[in-house]
Amino acid sequence: MVPKLWNETIEAHRRAVRDATLDTTAALVAEHGLASVTMSQIAEKTGIGRATLYKYFSDVEAILVAWHERQVTGHLEHLAEVRDQAGDAGERLEAVLEAYALISHEHHSHELHGTELAALLHRGEHVARAQQQLSDFIRDLLTEGAETGDLRDDVAPHELASYCLHALTAASSLPSKAAVRRLVTVTLAGLRPPR
Repeated sequence: MVPKLWNETIEAHRRAVRDATLDTTAALVAEHGLASVTMSQIAEKTGIGRATLYKYFSDVEAILVAWHERQVTGHLEHLAEVRDQAGDAGERLEAVLEAYALISHEHHSHELHGTELAALLHRGEHVARAQQQLSDFIRDLLTEGAETGDLRDDVAPHELASYCLHALTAASSLPSKAAVRRLVTVTLAGLRPPR
């Protein structure tokens, strides 16, 4: 029987090694590009042995996919926190849409280099799963708002969720946070009940 504390210590160590590997790899790829980063460089920069690194990840691509999954999970958790801190259904939706648009805006300005990398990260099934979670998350807020009369009920909530997410992808190409907030205002205007 392994003591509980020992297990927790091992788990904390594994998490620390994994996080350090993800952060180091993302930094190296951002600096040098995907093609020039090797597992040896990552091991050396992280300060762990190559054999240990290979126990965690099969190659550089696997590390980047894990890094991206961690980013996506963090964004979804942030949106849930934003939702839970806002007031009524309309305010919750507005807070979540603004937070999502700002994430899109900031994500674009810090994007790791290269279309090759973008293609790698955005083809993973974790991305499809996250997009579905995000869509469901916004659909639920829209459903709630329609029930309280704050939001329109003449269009299905899943269609409105799609409208929101597509409209707010434009945030990634906007020049400022003020422009992002204006986009959110325009998007919300389309969600209000018709007069």
